Amino acid sequence: MDNRDPRRNDWVEDAKAEMSGMAKGGMNHPSTKPVLAGAAIGALAGALLPVVTLPLGAIAGAGYAFYNRIKK
Repeated sequence: MDNRDPRRNDWVEDAKAEMSGMAKGGMNHPSTKPVLAGAAIGALAGALLPVVTLPLGAIAGAGYAFYNRIKK
């Protein structure tokens, strides 16, 4: 008996589709600018916080913005 929820991995498919759209659409895609803004904010936080580095902050900020774009 398979009791897994089929909607459980929908966010993975949504993320793949969104990432593919961003790669194809470049700066014209509606998610590109918010994700880049999230990366910039994260990088700024990484520069200001002693424990977090600049690249880690940028990745975290971009990831957070990307997640907010694909969640429903």
